[in-house]
Amino acid sequence: MDDTAQGIERLIEHLDEFDDIGPRAKEAIRAVPRHLFIPTVGLPVPTTPGSAYIIDRDADPDAWWEAVYSPHSIVTQLDDGATDLRAIEGGYSSSASAPSTVAYLLHLLDTVPGRRVLEIGTGTGWTAALLSHLVGEENVTSIDIDPVVAEQAAKNLSEAGVHPHLIVGDGAVGCPERAPFDRVHVTCGIRTVPYAWVEQCRPGGEIVLPYCPGFGHNHALRLVVAPDGTAYGFFPGFASYMMMRSQRPVLDRPARGPEDKHHFTTRIDPRTIAYAPPGADLAISTLTGLTSNGSAEPDEDGEMYRMWVSDPSSAYSWAVAEWRPNTEEYEVYQVGDRPLWDEVTDAYFRWVSWGEPDRDRFGMKVTPEGQQICLDGTPIGEPQRSMCPSA
Repeated sequence: MDDTAQGIERLIEHLDEFDDIGPRAKEAIRAVPRHLFIPTVGLPVPTTPGSAYIIDRDADPDAWWEAVYSPHSIVTQLDDGATDLRAIEGGYSSSASAPSTVAYLLHLLDTVPGRRVLEIGTGTGWTAALLSHLVGEENVTSIDIDPVVAEQAAKNLSEAGVHPHLIVGDGAVGCPERAPFDRVHVTCGIRTVPYAWVEQCRPGGEIVLPYCPGFGHNHALRLVVAPDGTAYGFFPGFASYMMMRSQRPVLDRPARGPEDKHHFTTRIDPRTIAYAPPGADLAISTLTGLTSNGSAEPDEDGEMYRMWVSDPSSAYSWAVAEWRPNTEEYEVYQVGDRPLWDEVTDAYFRWVSWGEPDRDRFGMKVTPEGQQICLDGTPIGEPQRSMCPSA
């Protein structure tokens, strides 16, 4: 067995560990070798935080090959191309996604030969090639907003002998001139679903995407388009990708004056919120619109856990809560007038009062007016208008 076949079988063995990845996705991965879409220099990102490392096919071909056929995602661009990959540190802006996530979303897409597919986010071109294997290259339209990424993807696909229809442009507006589509496959994180994708699907068409509101866990979302132009969906599991560029949160935190800074304490352990299950994360993100991240850090008094909460639409509103061992109350530092910590904890206990529903009880409805998250069919929170234009 040659190196390619061995590598592919390693990937298949990894995918066999997942009960929610069907045979057609695995068949496509067997047919389209991943190494054809990985650059000479890449940045594999294992699941352990801080463990990203550089691979270089010229300097160490064995390590490169091992990484290509590992379960890891491989970052191919930092900071939209402004930072060299060898710096390692930077904002991940394009990648060859983890094979398990790629295969899982292809499985959810539930497609067969002849269906017309719109892909949002060409990236390296690997998923476009997988889709071409599943439905026929003439039925695949793939869009990427970054001309440098798109140019390299086109080269990768051409060298692999695959020729889908490629577009450089804003995936949020879709491709109305090639509609209608049977499927829309999204390879970037989405906070609000552009209605253009719904408009460009025929009735019964499906949209599969990583729903990434940014609070705790992210979620796979599968939507089905009804004849009246409404899309209904559910959250079957986990999925997380880099955010669509137009939907990235504001990350800079400018300095504020003393009047905007608030110190107080809470009796609620921040880890209660940070380690909550996916259903709680969906509820909190829906009710508050806030994002979060957290980290365990060493401290002179032992381990400390810090949880950040931010308003993704404003650089001027954020809070951090700190857990320390042997503490009855926990410090909260908040910037801005919005009571972020209170909003988050109130939303958490509202979820508790509902009976702690899991992710599979939540759904989404998308109309021209925006999107609405529902619990057991009942809307919760406020409808969200799309951040992206309709075609």
